[in-house]
Formats: sequence, C-alpha cells, structure tokens
Amino acid sequence: MPISTSKRLISMVLAGFMLLSPAVSSACTSFLLPSSDGGFVYGRTLEFGVDIGSKGIVVPRGHEMQGTGIDGKPNTGLSWTTKYAAVGASGLDLPIIVDGMNEKGLAGGMLYLPNLSEYQEVSPSESAESIASYEMLVFALTNFATVDEAREGFRSIKVNRSPQKLFKGVVPLHLTLHDASGKSIVIEYIGGELQISDNPTGVLTNAPQFSWHLSALGNYAGLSTEDPAPVKMGDAQFGPPSSGSGMVGLPGDFSSPSRFVRAFFMAKNAPTDKTAIEQVGTAFHFLNNFDIPPGLVSLGGDFGGGGSGYEITYYAAVSDLKNNIFYIRTHDNPSIQSIDMADFDLDAKEIKSFDFQSEWDVQKLGVN
Repeated sequence: MPISTSKRLISMVLAGFMLLSPAVSSACTSFLLPSSDGGFVYGRTLEFGVDIGSKGIVVPRGHEMQGTGIDGKPNTGLSWTTKYAAVGASGLDLPIIVDGMNEKGLAGGMLYLPNLSEYQEVSPSESAESIASYEMLVFALTNFATVDEAREGFRSIKVNRSPQKLFKGVVPLHLTLHDASGKSIVIEYIGGELQISDNPTGVLTNAPQFSWHLSALGNYAGLSTEDPAPVKMGDAQFGPPSSGSGMVGLPGDFSSPSRFVRAFFMAKNAPTDKTAIEQVGTAFHFLNNFDIPPGLVSLGGDFGGGGSGYEITYYAAVSDLKNNIFYIRTHDNPSIQSIDMADFDLDAKEIKSFDFQSEWDVQKLGVN
C-alpha cells in the first residue's frame, strides 16, 4: 500500500474514534441556499452543553480592533481597522462574531472541530501579528468582501494557540465562509498548517475535517427525491410503501457525518423559485431538522456537560446575503428576531451589543 494512502486510512480511522469522545460535544450544522433573485441565504445551528453567552452585535466600519496574542490576554495580538461593517451573534462576552455577515454579503460561522484542530506555532516575536481561533470570523468579516480575498488574507496572518477561559484551553474551530456570488470555502488548521478548501456543497458540520465529509458523500450516491421503480418478479411487482422511499437510508442521527449528509441533500434539492426573503423561511425549515431538544444528547465529564449534562441547540441563525439581514431564533424564544443593517449607523464610533429577546412573541388570533 502506498505510504500516502496508508496515512489517509489511519487519519480516517482516528477521526472515527475521535467522534466517539463524550467529553466535549458540539453539533453545529450549516449550509447555503440560492434564491431566484440572484441572492444566497446561509443557515446554521449552534449547539453546546454550556451557554456561550451569545448576543446581537453590530461592528461598524473604521473601528480599531486588536486580537489576542499567544498569552491569551486580549489586545495583545494583531491590530486592524475594520474595513466593512458586520452584524451577527457574538459569544464569550467578547467583541467577536460567532455567526454573521458583513455589508458586502460575505457570511459565515465558526463551527466546533474537536480533537483535530491544531493551530500554528507562533513565537513571542510574532504574537502581535496573530489572532486567537475564536477571532477568525470577526477578522474575516471586517476585512474581506469575498471568499477569494479571505483566502489570501488568512495566508498573510497566523492563528495562534492562545487559551480561552470558558473552554479551559484552545478553542478548536473551523471556519465556513460564503460570499454574495455563491462561492464557499472552508478554513481549517490541521497539524499546525493552514488548509483552505473550496466548498462546492456549501455545507459544513463538525469533525472529521471537511475533506473526509466530501469523500463520505459517495456512500449515499443512490439517494433520490424520486421514489424507486417497483421490483418485478414474474407477474408480481413490489413497489415502495409510501412517498419518500427514494430517501430511505438518509441518516437521521445527531452525529456530524450524518448531519452533513442530511444538510447536503436538503441544500441540493432546495426549491430554486423563491426570492432571498422567501428562502429565509426555507432555511429555517431545514434547520428544524437539526434542532437538538433537551435530553437527547447526554454529555459527561468536564467541558460540554455544563450544569444540565446534555447538549442543546442554543440558536438557529440565517443570513440573507442579498438584503443584509441577519435572523436568529434562540432556544428560549422560538420567535424569529432580526438585525437589519439598514437600521444601524455603520459608521458609528462604537460596537453595539444587545441581548436577544427571551420573551415569546405569541400572536393572538381572532382578537380585535
């Protein structure tokens, strides 16, 4: 067996064992949908066993920002002035974006990649030219208009191994990015090396790394939205028992590989006759299929278990890349909330942060 093939098989086997680790869990799922008016809609869920304190955030243009250096202390890393305004959901009580978009239609999210992410070695002399892993998305959205610009931009900086307090160490993440033209890339750090992959599927979940998920899709090549033809035996024939039989075999569990396959087939077969605003509704319906209710994914041990001992979907978010509107539905409030860039001064002096509503907006019917 060639050495390269042997190494690949070993890495795939190890990745499979890593998926079984119960200590840390996050079941994020993301995808991109096209619309009939030339736009694109990006959707994702965020799951954890602990609340990372997400809030609404608006980062203006021309704002001075500074990343985290190798010591884990804020404002000791790379400095930059925001070129583009960005909105979305923050986290960790920091001026970062976990999920969101910028004014040019570049959108994306950071998804958990445990056991595989290994960032670059950064010396003390290089610390001021680096950022922490959890700052990758805010750096991308405030600096770049397209995925091609982001591809080049990440090659010119380093992402360090600085620890984060809540995570009790380095935050293992990979980054999905989509732009207004519909192009998508995935940014990962594996074995201390930057890896940037074109993403023809527009889909991303968690571990294993992105290339593994692409290879695994071939196992489901026979799935179809069309019901299969009946099997004939002499004069008898045996047809499908009901509609939807073409999708028999579509995995329905909460594992990352299964969610990737489900998201791929949903995105692949999404309706194409809807405007971007209408496609936002499609995205939320798709996201319903990845929602983890309390109690179904149990966690044990250290980080990830939290006080509840199980993982839940903390929010589902959708970014309309054409109309520059960010939508979110949280665990505590299933009503959809939005952040419309048109409602904010994108040249403001300060970052704006606000809590998501926790009260349900229940619409009473038949009441004058």
